[in-house]
Parts: sequence; structure tokens; C-alpha cells
Amino acid sequence: KGKSAFNGKLDNILKLVDHLNHPEKNFKTIHVAGTNGKGSSSHMLASVLQEAGYKVGLYTSPHLKDFRERIKINGIQVDKDYVITFIEKNKMFLSENKLSFFEMTVGMAFDFFAIEQVDIAIIEVGLGGRLDSTNIIIPEVSLITNIGLDHMDILGSTLSQIASEKAGIIKPNVPVVISEYQQEIASVFMEAAQSRDAVIVFAAKEELPDYISSLLGNYQKMNVKGVLATLKLLKGYNVNEEHIKAGLLKVVENTGLMGRWQVLGEKPLVICDTAHNSEGFAVVLQQIHQQKYNALHLVLGFVKEKNLEAILPLFPKEASYYFCAPQIERKLDEWVLKEKASEFGLVGEVYNSVNEALVAAKQIAKSSDLIYVGGSNFVVAEVV
Repeated sequence: KGKSAFNGKLDNILKLVDHLNHPEKNFKTIHVAGTNGKGSSSHMLASVLQEAGYKVGLYTSPHLKDFRERIKINGIQVDKDYVITFIEKNKMFLSENKLSFFEMTVGMAFDFFAIEQVDIAIIEVGLGGRLDSTNIIIPEVSLITNIGLDHMDILGSTLSQIASEKAGIIKPNVPVVISEYQQEIASVFMEAAQSRDAVIVFAAKEELPDYISSLLGNYQKMNVKGVLATLKLLKGYNVNEEHIKAGLLKVVENTGLMGRWQVLGEKPLVICDTAHNSEGFAVVLQQIHQQKYNALHLVLGFVKEKNLEAILPLFPKEASYYFCAPQIERKLDEWVLKEKASEFGLVGEVYNSVNEALVAAKQIAKSSDLIYVGGSNFVVAEVV
């Protein structure tokens, strides 16, 4: 996963879809990229289109608990039997061509959506855009949520470099929506769109109605704008205001999305969120700051490649910290995290697992306190 899974070319996925008789050409799609918010935006789009009565495929990554979360139709995970059959049927081809886990999954999703004859599928980019395995589709609309400094070892060290990788999903004559207007990189998107005769809309600058989403967290407001602008550009689908209202209010029940400002308990209030880069944390910490509580307890764990110099200064010094590590190979050792955090004045204890850290926080916290669990998708996966 991460850098090792990214091979920076589309040859393998093209070979695979050719082997599968190009399933991606048999259904319509919306393509979603961005540093933060692409998962939430994809689930919102799927939910609204489900409310409008369509059969909607949804391909996202990573999964939190079960691999099958990545491939859903109308909120229902792909069938186990289908996954087994797909791998058995194509095993020789997959191993001969050394396909990555992500490439196989993308091929599997496309195959499944074609067999099931979905009316439309929402396809979330795995990493970047230009060279992401999903970038072989010609969607009805493309959506790019925003650009932040994440995966810099792969995508480039400046916002412009990263923006131009994400702009790689813009296709000739396919309209594109950018959810957030970031002045320093807007021109990257405008030039890419212009060179491909693609209509471009910056959702943040549009007059769009204010809808409420069941996904909590202030950061969802920007995602909602991007989703509304995308639906406005989507031709040939009958989506009215009622569908939009209901879809945005029922994202979790329609799609099964987990881990976005998710409440795990009351008294003390326990929240988890999959934010995992400095932009994501800045927004989540602002949200924490707006809650009413006495003391703050933070259960934190990270993966190795995170830029802690950019992340740790964002966290408050007056909170209690519970340092842990997710149970994966790429984990950042909890003792290393404790040492690094202390450089930024963040003080706490070390625990052997995420759950052990959460149990300790619950024992120490008073009912009027707030406990936050996060740092990585993998940390959240262990508590939801």
C-alpha cells in the first residue's frame, strides 16, 4: 500500500480491462479526486443518486474493516462469492502480469458494475489522478475537491505539482468541478481544463443553496458545494431538490460510510475521524475547539510516512495524549511518536494498542470531557 503500490503508469490496468473486455465502457461514471473530502463527496453523490431511484455503483478506498467496503451498489457491499470467483477466474492473468492490489481491485469493481448494469458509478481516485488506475474512464463529470500537501514522496513537493497530478483526471469535453477555490493553484486547473475544452466550475464561487448533510464536521460544507455543482452539470439524470435533501441527510444509511466525525459514545463524548494530513487535522481540530467540554483526551496513532513536523504543531498542548500505533506494518512506533510529540510540548502515555489507549482514556475522562481518536484510517478502523 502507499508508495509501494503506486507504480506510476496505466499499462497494467489497461491490460487488465482489455483482458476483461473493457467493462468500464459499459456504464456511466463520475470521477472524484482530491487530497481531502473525496471519500465524503463520493458517498454524498451516491446517496443523492440512490434517492433519485438510480442503481448506483460506488468504488472507494481504503476500506476500514472489510475489503468489500470498496465496492458497493446502493450501499450493499460486493458479494463474497463474486470476489472469490473473480480472483479464481483471473488468477493466472493477475499473477503473470504482477498486478498490484489496487489495480486488481479497480478491475474487479469495473467488472462488477458492468455485470450488475449500474445506472451510474461514482469512482474515487486512489492516489493522485493522472496515473491512478481509475483514470481510464471517460466520466460524465469530474470532481476535484481540494489540494493539500499529502503523499509528497509520490505526487510532488508543491501544491502546484500536486494540483497538476490531480488535474490529470480532466478529460476532453468533460465538465470538471473544483470544490474549493485555492488562489495559488486555480490557474493549474483552468489551464488544464482550457487545453481539453472542458467546462470548469469552482463550486466555492457559485451561488448554491445551503443544504444540511448528516455527515457532521464543518469541513463537509465545502464538500456539499462541490457535490451540488457536480449534480448540476450531470446530464441525463433526473435529480430534484427532494432527492438532494434526502440524499445528503441519509449518506450513512444509504452508503454505509464510516469514520467521518463519527460519534462512538456520549458522556464522555467520543469522536473518531479519518483525517490524516495537516489540512485535515487543521479542520478537525477547529471543530473540536467548537465543542463544549471540560478536558480533552487525544488517542493518536500514525503511519510512518506522515510529516509530523507539519501535523504535531497543530495539536493543543493542554490536552492529555494516549499514544498508540495501528496494527499494520507501516505503523509509526508508539514510543517514537511519544518522543516526537514531546518536542512539540505534547505530553502523554504510551499504550500497546489503539483499543487499550481508548479504554484508558475512557477510564480517566470525566463525563463532561471529550475523547478524540484519530491520526490514520488504520487507527479509526480499530475502533469503529
